[in-house]
Amino acid sequence: GGLFLPPPTITSSDHKSHPLQTIFPSPTRLIAIGDLHGDFQKSKEAFKLAGLIDDHDKWCGGSTTVVQVGDVLDRGGEELKILYFLEKLKREAAKVNGNVITMNGNHEIMNVDGDFRYVTKEGLQEFKDWAMWYCVGNDMKKLCDGLEKGCAKDLFEGIPFEFRGVNPEVLDGIRTRIAAFRPNGPISERFLAKNQTVVVVGDSVFVHGGLLPKHVDYGFENVNEEVRDWICGLKRRVSRDLVRGRDSIVWLRKFSNELAKDCDCSTLEHVLATIPGAKRMIMGHTIQESGINGVCDNQAIRIDVGMSKGCTNGLPEVLEIDRDKGLRILTSNPLYRNGKEGSLDARPKDDLGLLLPELGPKQVE
Repeated sequence: GGLFLPPPTITSSDHKSHPLQTIFPSPTRLIAIGDLHGDFQKSKEAFKLAGLIDDHDKWCGGSTTVVQVGDVLDRGGEELKILYFLEKLKREAAKVNGNVITMNGNHEIMNVDGDFRYVTKEGLQEFKDWAMWYCVGNDMKKLCDGLEKGCAKDLFEGIPFEFRGVNPEVLDGIRTRIAAFRPNGPISERFLAKNQTVVVVGDSVFVHGGLLPKHVDYGFENVNEEVRDWICGLKRRVSRDLVRGRDSIVWLRKFSNELAKDCDCSTLEHVLATIPGAKRMIMGHTIQESGINGVCDNQAIRIDVGMSKGCTNGLPEVLEIDRDKGLRILTSNPLYRNGKEGSLDARPKDDLGLLLPELGPKQVE
């Protein structure tokens, strides 16, 4: 399942010479996948829905580009499985000119910050199991001749043995997550440091929460590098405007309220106008109980359907952008009897019995 994938060849000291790619050309087929939140089964269902993996969970998506908009972590107990799964798919896709792009959500940032409010007991146990094997690996490295000094660094170095107010029953799990996700931690550096925080693919801008003019002025490459350097421990602080606070890139909800009248379309239009070639912003973060939908003349497309059992256990849906067919929603909702596709502009079918607010977003068909 990816446990024994060889480690990446790029270390934190190499990141300056390997900047994260921020702008990608328009692919023939583009798939956008929303928040996964520790639900491995639903994650695989989303990829299968888009025809990206086969029955053996191997990549079969050819040259498709996939963007997963963050929030792999928290609310579920299979976070590591998803992280390894996504890395495995990245490698398989690259061999056939495909591309899997993963992004930082607010929950990735929270875990690097040591904020574990949304961690589950199962999530703590998964990391305790991982830490046991990680430490075994370190002990084996110490027996090997020729390895660099410090290659088997103590996982828990510098982490206190107790924390005020923390239940002793979960203390070991908390210490393990701190060790794994702290800046330059083995999990944060191996997985989260590869994530973009903003990415542009063709005429679509991807972000977890949303972008304001100040974020565009900051520069997308600067955003990605500053967040990456902080995760790798190369930078002690990261700007609050980027990853903390309700107006930051990973927390913003100005364009994702389910009521269209509460979305700031004028700001969105201004932001997109300042990004060359951008037609739409695609975001997660805010659960859309009506499914994937678009507001502000489809300039804002919201793709978090709460599919994780730790959220609303929503039915998996993904967004497809095809060079020939345009934008479609691929859904596992059994109410759509005529296939798995839906149009962002379609009106709700009368026979589905869906009660939608008059000022709500356009329902997909």
